Amino acid sequence: MKYSSTRGLQQNLSYNEVLLQGLARDGGLFIPNELPVFTNDELKKMSNLEYTELAAFIINQFSSKCINYNDLLEICKKTYKNFNGKDIAPLKDIGSKNYILELFHGPTWAFKDYAMQFLANDFERILSNNKQNSLILGATSGDTGSAALKAFAGKDNLDIFILFPKSRVSPIQEAQMTSIINEGAYAVQIDGDFDDCQQIVKDLFEDMSFKEKVNLSAVNSINWVRVVPQIVYYFYSAFKCGSPQRPVSFSVPTGNFGNIYAGWCALKMGLPIHKLICASNKNNILTRFFDSGSMERKKVIPSLSPSMDIQVSSNFERLLFELLDRNVLEVKNNLELFKSKGKYDVPLQKLQKLKETFLAYFVDDNQILNEIERVYKLKELIIDPHTACGTFAANTVREKNQIEKDIPIISLACAHPCKFPEAVFKAINIKPMLPEGSQDLLEKDKRSLHSVASIESIKNLILSNRRFN
Repeated sequence: MKYSSTRGLQQNLSYNEVLLQGLARDGGLFIPNELPVFTNDELKKMSNLEYTELAAFIINQFSSKCINYNDLLEICKKTYKNFNGKDIAPLKDIGSKNYILELFHGPTWAFKDYAMQFLANDFERILSNNKQNSLILGATSGDTGSAALKAFAGKDNLDIFILFPKSRVSPIQEAQMTSIINEGAYAVQIDGDFDDCQQIVKDLFEDMSFKEKVNLSAVNSINWVRVVPQIVYYFYSAFKCGSPQRPVSFSVPTGNFGNIYAGWCALKMGLPIHKLICASNKNNILTRFFDSGSMERKKVIPSLSPSMDIQVSSNFERLLFELLDRNVLEVKNNLELFKSKGKYDVPLQKLQKLKETFLAYFVDDNQILNEIERVYKLKELIIDPHTACGTFAANTVREKNQIEKDIPIISLACAHPCKFPEAVFKAINIKPMLPEGSQDLLEKDKRSLHSVASIESIKNLILSNRRFN
């Protein structure tokens, strides 16, 4: 399999090259030249695999010429052995063909662990084979940072710097990041919002002299290898609900568009997905886009679901590339408009095509609180504010009869409720407990760096603190 940039400069790269580069040199995102497609018979065979085996089978479609399958299977076993519980991705039935897929049983209690743990192990493979060092740079609106630092800290052949918006992540998320104290691993507070952090990361990747000087790579979902492991749990949960013999739908809390894009990939790979429900909070740029065809940036508003407080959904570029029939000039023009004017539009006929697959709803803070209460009363199940956006959107779709009653809807539970205790307590008067063995998290020693939202400031900070020259 070969990969190319959504903006056209780089074409026909290998899996290993895409893993190490992260972001393309033209600022675009890498995608496969062609997605693999499974037949119905292949899907039936896949439905009998355990999670680790299924992960190796699916990831192998994207990496086969670069990783021996048996080595890949060992990487997957190493990746998921430290997940808690009997099932790596438990599916909870909440009635009326509605389900919650719990994706918070990894080391940092968030769905990011499913891809980040794999990514760290795969980086270790390729850097060891190539006898290289690397510098990892990422931005986080909450969960990516702790997942990345937990996965990459302590690796001998790389340093990692994670930018996060000061005072705009939950106290638990910040404690998870800043309590990871390892040489070469740094959480960096930025005076700004997540979009500022993300833009700095993108700009530094486009600075070729800096990128080559530090051997820069990415762990955000702008890195294609972050997307691939997320495809796995769409197949896994759909099989539990009767696929491929029956279609399923998914409701996905959505900020940066990486998670729901993985679902779109699963659909294109042959999984019978009926609808993908894009669930946003009050920073509803995606809902507005799916309603009007206009992608228009507005001011980020702090909410009860801070990991989705985003107005620049970077992974949407991959879907835009497909929507515009892989026309790199149109993609570049739209993204240049968005960067300069804060807005671009797609033709309405293109939008209608997207609406055959996507439904979109947004949820305000009061609705989040009411939804946490509704689900708790329904099944005594505590969900976090981001998950509540997904279950609210799924319930709205049911009420509007936009999905047939016999088609299951799987809502993705992206974070453990303990990460957002204030919101949960406000909703149901219960403070969710930290997982066993983590009760002292807030009392642990903390370490972080601090910077203004400036490319030069971050560049100097990295050069002053990295281990490798």
